[in-house]
Amino acid sequence: MYLNLLVQIKNGQMAKKELVKVRCSNTDLTIAEILAKNKYLAAVAKKGRTPKRYIEIKLNGGLTDFKLISKPSRRLYFGYKDLRPVKQGYGLGVISTPKGIMTTREARKEKVGGEYLFEVW
Repeated sequence: MYLNLLVQIKNGQMAKKELVKVRCSNTDLTIAEILAKNKYLAAVAKKGRTPKRYIEIKLNGGLTDFKLISKPSRRLYFGYKDLRPVKQGYGLGVISTPKGIMTTREARKEKVGGEYLFEVW
């Protein structure tokens, strides 16, 4: 789940690691690619064979902290009009929509709402 992904990335950066390996799931891979596209991670690669797939993530120190908005015990949904910039535009919000997982900026452009997953800065 993406919670474990974020914690492993943050712990890897705090320990000054260059690479982090995380078990592969489609959700985690999509989120890692979004973070890499927005320069929070250096590179993301899917490795291994089918039963033991993992995601190899190269860190660059771009992710300083994150805040979980929607939790397993409490899901929060937002319409596209309710999505606001994170940290006055210096952060990134990630939302799960019917069109897939995307940033809040992209969701606002496409006028779709969904479950607000987390914020990163």
